[in-house]
Amino acid sequence: MQNTAQPQSLKKNPLATAVAALLGTVMATTFAASSQAQDARRSTSALLEEVVVTARKREEGSQEVPMAISALGADQLESLKIRDLTNLSVRLPNVALDDVGTARGTANFSIRGLGVNSSIPGIDPTVGVIVDGVYIGLNNGILFDTFDLESVEVLRGPQGTLFGRNVTGGAVLLNSKKPGDEFEFTARAAIDQGPDGGPSRYVMASVGGPVNDWLAARVTAYHNDDDGFIENKFDGEDVGVIRQTMFRPVAVITPNDALELILRYEYSEVTGDGPIGQSHTNGSGVPGFPVNFDREEFDVSIDEPGSQDNETNAFTAQVNYDVAFGDGTITNIFGWRDYTSQGLGDIDAQPVWLFHAPSWLDYEQVSNELRYNGLFNERYNVTTGVFYFDSEINYHERRELLGIATGGVAPAAQFDGGGNLLTETWGIFASVDIDLNDQWILSLGARYSEEDKETEVASLSKNINNPCNIVTAGDCAYDFVDDDKWDSFSPKVGLTYNMSDDAFIYGVYSQGTRSGGYNMRNTSFNPADTPGPFDQETVDSIEIGYKSSFGGRGILNAAAFYNKIDDMQREINLPGPIGVIQLVRNTAEATIMGVEVDATWGLTDSLVAIASVGVLDASYDKVLFDLNGDGVINGVDKDLDLPRAADLTWTIGLNHDLELGGWGYMGSRISYSYRDESAYTDNNLGFINEQKRVDAGLDFYSNDGHWVFSIYGRNLLDEVLNGNDTQLPNTLSGVPLGGTFAPLSKGRRVGLEVTYNL
Repeated sequence: MQNTAQPQSLKKNPLATAVAALLGTVMATTFAASSQAQDARRSTSALLEEVVVTARKREEGSQEVPMAISALGADQLESLKIRDLTNLSVRLPNVALDDVGTARGTANFSIRGLGVNSSIPGIDPTVGVIVDGVYIGLNNGILFDTFDLESVEVLRGPQGTLFGRNVTGGAVLLNSKKPGDEFEFTARAAIDQGPDGGPSRYVMASVGGPVNDWLAARVTAYHNDDDGFIENKFDGEDVGVIRQTMFRPVAVITPNDALELILRYEYSEVTGDGPIGQSHTNGSGVPGFPVNFDREEFDVSIDEPGSQDNETNAFTAQVNYDVAFGDGTITNIFGWRDYTSQGLGDIDAQPVWLFHAPSWLDYEQVSNELRYNGLFNERYNVTTGVFYFDSEINYHERRELLGIATGGVAPAAQFDGGGNLLTETWGIFASVDIDLNDQWILSLGARYSEEDKETEVASLSKNINNPCNIVTAGDCAYDFVDDDKWDSFSPKVGLTYNMSDDAFIYGVYSQGTRSGGYNMRNTSFNPADTPGPFDQETVDSIEIGYKSSFGGRGILNAAAFYNKIDDMQREINLPGPIGVIQLVRNTAEATIMGVEVDATWGLTDSLVAIASVGVLDASYDKVLFDLNGDGVINGVDKDLDLPRAADLTWTIGLNHDLELGGWGYMGSRISYSYRDESAYTDNNLGFINEQKRVDAGLDFYSNDGHWVFSIYGRNLLDEVLNGNDTQLPNTLSGVPLGGTFAPLSKGRRVGLEVTYNL
């Protein structure tokens, strides 16, 4: 007799049963008899479509661009059910799109081993984020939901020639949808649940189309109501609560065939709990006090759930004007962005009040880019322009220590500080692609930039039990005032050889620069530990690649690269009497080399496979700073691992469509992604767990094309990912502390989604 008994582990865990059923169904439908070949590939065909990108500041197919790009269009984002950028955090070769975890939507991106581990405002990124052509100068508030995006482009390698500073690792380009030529309406609702905590509910809608002959409009709205993803062992309450709302109207005005004006406004608001910190035993072997959790488990016990209240307002005006000169287009993009936030975090990650930290942040930026693109003599494709950027950061942080001594009524000691930072940047750039003949293309480019920064810093170590607030009252005493200027020249030279109509090889040399600056979080009592200035970082890169689309049957891209980093700019975490000392210094010279391969292939008319692999070899060439804190600079420092440089990343997945007769069809998908463990801190005491991610789902498409019913699972193996892993001092004013501050990201989520398209 066949044994149909259910395993005990599944009997005890209904969620595991649901996950097992989901995986089983996906696998069964994915490998259904491919003899039932379909005339149309539906959702799978979207994965083979070439995405229109703007990586060279002109619209062209992703397979035409001689650089390493991972591009996902609107249909591909829908087919893979990518909800936000963190869903891509482990899927792309040599790319980590993580959330640092200190506040909702704070990017902690790394590409090809170049990333930052800082939540300090004003510390410029290595991976730039550009939204609708506007560079975002602050890491906070930029982890966007992908609903109603036209495309997501991840550019790997320095992009300094066309995108300026702070793109030494690469750039992430987010392009929102414009209204189409016909009326469109989409509404979507979803709910998902993890092993612990409450459900997360999503509602979103978009409507748009032509209003008259010269005006078209589109409005997008989004709301997420998250009841928390983990139970707090301190009081049994769910923590991680988030309420997020976004509203985005877009208007396109075309008074004639030559002129187009695109106006975009976006408002978003996020409220909820603060970072959900988990404490781990630190590298010296001192246990956390009084609790220490396994970094492989979702466990927290904090006495302060904290809070966050963030608001973003952004406006973009883009003008495209077609001219006869070179049959080209003059484009002007003006951008304004205002971001405010207030938050509170339990940094000690303990069920007693040892180290709590409120913070306030006001940020405003204005930018403008004027550029021209045109084609001359059908051989010279020219892009040139000028860029201006101006921003102001006002930041205040408070450290409230040892509330345990007062029974949780008030901190026994309070430290206030922060600063103001003004940045002004301008640049001029030009690039040209020259068709030498039918097979060879020569690419040349250069950019010159100048940047001025002015700062005033109030050191936390000098404002002891002297309450003040830089943001709300402006009444703190500044002990450090300075200004500095940097300039840079970023060249690029490339050569492309067209092997056939849909395959080519290329080689390119490029350079990128990361801005110098100042540290507005000065917590050191050592007079030598000034807030700066620290110098700019330079990356020289050589990349050789291959691209082919095999006549539309599949896509195969490969690249090998060699990066040389000078004046590497790092944030050093050290134990201090009031918590953590974070020094920003130029620490080393390093070499990072690696290879990347990614492919999408139609195995049958209804079955598509995706696969990618990224390999990194990162090492220090010369160390200029005592990275491990042992008092000397020697070979021990040089042998440390570079932070955020995982040795190996890879993904494999299958997408399948199955016709259901008059009902419509069913799409199924499953993917497995892996990312190696990597160092988080420069002394290697902090690290990020290896990641083994399984995502899967089933989508039922109605025959009339209006309805889509989906069941999905993300991170089905329930892998723990900490946004950061910062070591805390072993004692705080004589009280044992130890452990780490390691905010948790969400674990396994299983959900239902329904979409209506008109």
